[in-house]
Amino acid sequence: MANVNENYLKLQGSYLFANIAKKVNEYQAAHPDADIIRLGIGDVTLPLVPAIVDAMTKAVQEMGKAETFRGYGPEQGYDFLRQAIVNGDYKPLGVDIAIDEVFVSDGAKSDVGNIQELFSEDNVIAITDPVYPVYLDSNVMGGRTGESVDGIFQKVVYLPTSAENNFSPEFPSEHVDIVYLCSPNNPTGTVLSRARLAEWIQWCKEKDVILMFDSAYEAFISTEDTVKSIYEIEGAREVAIEFRSFSKTAGFTGTRCAYAVVPKEVTAKTKSGERQPLNPMWNRRQCTKFNGVPYIVQRGAEAVYSKEGREQTQANIAYYKENARIIKEGLESIGLTVYGGVDAPYIWLKTPGNMTSWELFDILLEQVQIVSTPGSGFGPHGEGYLRLTAFGSRENTIRAIERIKTLQF
Repeated sequence: MANVNENYLKLQGSYLFANIAKKVNEYQAAHPDADIIRLGIGDVTLPLVPAIVDAMTKAVQEMGKAETFRGYGPEQGYDFLRQAIVNGDYKPLGVDIAIDEVFVSDGAKSDVGNIQELFSEDNVIAITDPVYPVYLDSNVMGGRTGESVDGIFQKVVYLPTSAENNFSPEFPSEHVDIVYLCSPNNPTGTVLSRARLAEWIQWCKEKDVILMFDSAYEAFISTEDTVKSIYEIEGAREVAIEFRSFSKTAGFTGTRCAYAVVPKEVTAKTKSGERQPLNPMWNRRQCTKFNGVPYIVQRGAEAVYSKEGREQTQANIAYYKENARIIKEGLESIGLTVYGGVDAPYIWLKTPGNMTSWELFDILLEQVQIVSTPGSGFGPHGEGYLRLTAFGSRENTIRAIERIKTLQF
């Protein structure tokens, strides 16, 4: 008889967004005429821009002709897209990234979850709290976290991130091997300053720690005192792996395309103490377990870097940023405390009084038919907060805020 991976049994119930969907579906079934506005899951609503659609349409036509048909592509991504990424995302920042350090994938979520396969079970991980669930859950599955006691995993180092520390976590006081940072942050919508990120890089170098840096929302940054890429920080190539996505930048949530950058300088130790570069290991992992992103999708992603693609996708981002402003200022106008919403499409709302995050979720759903995301679903220090997203339509965003203004807290 086959034995299961019992680490899966340690996971905390259902996936957060599955729980939300269940509650919303139950409410909709009981109130079939309810006009529900969804400001919960961070899925985009604007369609793919014309430059991307045109490129993908051309690629489809290529696939329909024998002379231009393509079968299996390179698991690491086609060179045309990898080079476009290097030229479009890194050279303007003065950052030197080689094409074979870029690995195209079907999503940053996949990469963040899969990258942990390169590390042994005895690695100690540190995560910010609250945190995007995949950082923690993928390591639970990998056997690094120990048992959960009252929602806290025994072997995980939690880095509290809240208004009390300006959403800038302190360095771990105990030994860790891998630390996860996300900036702009999901769920809090805040960013870490350039100076603070430089301190993190220096700390990682001194402590011999690998930094997993999630910059999936870098396109939303408008604050000058931060970075769009961790490699803008001197020394980051020695310790950091960066994850980026076309999902929010270019509306690829349903199209699926992202990439990870694994510099050749990043290494980890074998049990005998030898340094092993992670770049060839990740390359081998992808070649073994991944067949690559479809050619049609990669041509669409390449179009993001064209002049028209840049202008059109930036217009979409500006649309979502205006939604975020409407939500942030609307909530503040009725005396609520909110964070984020400037450099990210997320607004982190402090729950009024002693209300729990699920209690506020229920009030918004049942009284004004708005779907949100309870902060406690992102970790213990997410309790007392609620996440709202700016990815709805302008009309629904305005309607949602007007509804919330009718509530008495």
